[in-house]
Amino acid sequence: MSRKQITGIGPAPRTGVDDSGCPILHVDMDAFYASVELLDRPELRGRPVIVGSPAGRGVVLSATYEARAFGVHSAMPMSRARRLCPQAEIIPPSHGKYSEVSKGVMEIFHTITPLVEPIASDEAFLDVGGARRRLGPPAAVAALIREQVLDRYGITCSVGVASSKFVAKLASKQCKPDGLLVVPADQVVDFLHPLPVSALWGVGERTEQSLVRLGIRTVGDLARVPATTLQRELGQAVGGHLAELAWGRDERSVSAHVPDKSIGNEETFATDVDDPEVIRRELLRLSERVAARMRKGGHVGRTVSVKLRRADFTTINRSRTLREPTDVAQVIYATACELFQAAGLERVRLRLVGVRMENLRPAGEATRQLGLGERETGWREAEQAMDKAIRRFGPDAVLPASLVRGKLDEVET
Repeated sequence: MSRKQITGIGPAPRTGVDDSGCPILHVDMDAFYASVELLDRPELRGRPVIVGSPAGRGVVLSATYEARAFGVHSAMPMSRARRLCPQAEIIPPSHGKYSEVSKGVMEIFHTITPLVEPIASDEAFLDVGGARRRLGPPAAVAALIREQVLDRYGITCSVGVASSKFVAKLASKQCKPDGLLVVPADQVVDFLHPLPVSALWGVGERTEQSLVRLGIRTVGDLARVPATTLQRELGQAVGGHLAELAWGRDERSVSAHVPDKSIGNEETFATDVDDPEVIRRELLRLSERVAARMRKGGHVGRTVSVKLRRADFTTINRSRTLREPTDVAQVIYATACELFQAAGLERVRLRLVGVRMENLRPAGEATRQLGLGERETGWREAEQAMDKAIRRFGPDAVLPASLVRGKLDEVET
């Protein structure tokens, strides 16, 4: 398996590039889900492989670089991915395997430094400034991480080494797959300015179009525009943010303990659905899953959000903040149904629905005040009992009656 070393600036890390001011690493696994699947399917190495539902209408979860050469990428609808690369081998996802490998990779990171900030199951920021005396300079630490991940799991990762999180993440992207790129602190501007402006955080398709209309196509072009002009054209916050990034200014530190900001689940239907009862039943199923995950993680939340994607891929998001935080599925479900009804899509064909809880806090910090004459509903206790039954007997051991009926309907059809 290759062990590629890449630098866009200066010599390779092991031959003397100056990483003295570069304590931040961004480690990103290469085509993570696909790479994990290939551990069990080594005969598929070197071929285009897509991880996603073979028969469903979901999206691409991962794709090998051979598939990406045909234009396939993560989050692309599976129908389009199959058209772009009909010869690809499609593998259904095995989330348990990914979680196990992800946990192991994060454990490797924590043996290097306690300052690890996971931002997804397959990537994290590390501050290795404190590991220099024990393990050597940052580039050497990055090389050690790559070796340990490969040795233990047989998969590769790419590492960006830089003075800030923003530049480190760009560096890991530039050296993919299976690479290591150091951007010396005094050469950040030389690294950034030739890049397309779309490389900057916060530049989506619309912002990029606005910048192109102003003649701004590279980060260097952006850096030469006064911040006041950017703020006038893009707004105070976005304009000021991009003006800072264009010169590599990013003061954020690696946060070792990042609390969950939200917990959600979503489902893509096998065929577009315009039956409100079917959609409400799915909202209930998703609410049950979200509530169970919150209770397992010791969270409660105040804001319920629903995601409704129409057949034409138009996506509508609606949310409501509750009076008090909750982890009760029935409360989440009732609010989700109200949001669905208020969206005016009850007879509109939908391809995807989602439920998410936001404004999370530890359950132990939340208290509930009963109104005068108000009784406890008992739903929390009932759902906690369901959790115990499910842990012992499996996910379908206890279900709301409407979901049982839904399963029976599926069997009959």
